[in-house]
Amino acid sequence: MNFTAYERTLQGTGASRRLRNASKVPGIVYGAGAPKMIELDHNALFFALKKEAFHSSILEMELAGKVEGVLLRDYQMHPYKPVVLHVDF
Repeated sequence: MNFTAYERTLQGTGASRRLRNASKVPGIVYGAGAPKMIELDHNALFFALKKEAFHSSILEMELAGKVEGVLLRDYQMHPYKPVVLHVDF
């Protein structure tokens, strides 16, 4: 499965709140080297999370013009709203 992520530079509670208000989801990509902070489109991510293959396969993430293979590790949902709060790859 393919999806597009965008780099983000600001971090913290206020920055994450502004992203969520703009229908984006903050996330992080761990791996070789330093972790990369990313932002994703909420609706695309929400519907992708409903697919079983998104949870169990290597995903192709396009970030800054490069395609990287990532694996979904964790995600956080709002307790009672259908809203994704954070995602880890």
